[in-house]
Amino acid sequence: MTSSARNVFGKPLAYHGGSPIKTGYFRDGYCRTDAGDFGSHSVAGIVTDEFLEFSASQGNDLRTIGLKGGCKWCLCASRWLEAFTAHQDGRIDRRGVPQVDLEATEDTALRKIDLKDLQTFAVKHDAKNDL
Repeated sequence: MTSSARNVFGKPLAYHGGSPIKTGYFRDGYCRTDAGDFGSHSVAGIVTDEFLEFSASQGNDLRTIGLKGGCKWCLCASRWLEAFTAHQDGRIDRRGVPQVDLEATEDTALRKIDLKDLQTFAVKHDAKNDL
């Protein structure tokens, strides 16, 4: 990973991993992007079955690559925002919006999504496990 990738707090981007395959535009486990990533795979999400169903209904069935609820995946900022907006509009419930690991979400996500909206769905880290 390049050392210039920053998270939404301006700190070095954390590793997000990925299962069943490595995630990220570069498939290196980091939710980092470049000019060639038109989808901006910058949001470090933990997908739910409800989100996977929503994404499939929008034309992108991530289940076909083996994702299931609980998987970590670098999501397109626009898809996460679509799910968030659908939740705000009452079209899907809260479970349809993936939780977000802010330390692993690239700052480029902020071009499309307000930080406060991401924080609403932020993963709560256990300080003991983060040492």
